[in-house]
Amino acid sequence: MMTSQSVLTLGQQAIEITMLISAPLLLAALLVGLLVSIFQAATQINEATLSFIPKLLAVFLVMILAGPWILSMMTDYMQRLFSNIPFAIG
Repeated sequence: MMTSQSVLTLGQQAIEITMLISAPLLLAALLVGLLVSIFQAATQINEATLSFIPKLLAVFLVMILAGPWILSMMTDYMQRLFSNIPFAIG
């Protein structure tokens, strides 16, 4: 039977997994954005594509490198979620 505590636990686990799998992508974009901003400030070049393209490439590179880990985290969570459905129903 689903209680309010079990619903909150499922929600907490979903948020934790979301934060874990998005962290590498967001951190890569943050670091590249910071480096590009420092470069732009040092050279006084203010070009919008100069900040967008490196971040895009960094996120794609991290997605390629961390993709298997992200996929395994997501599939493990979904398998745990689906295996607990009979216990949740009652």
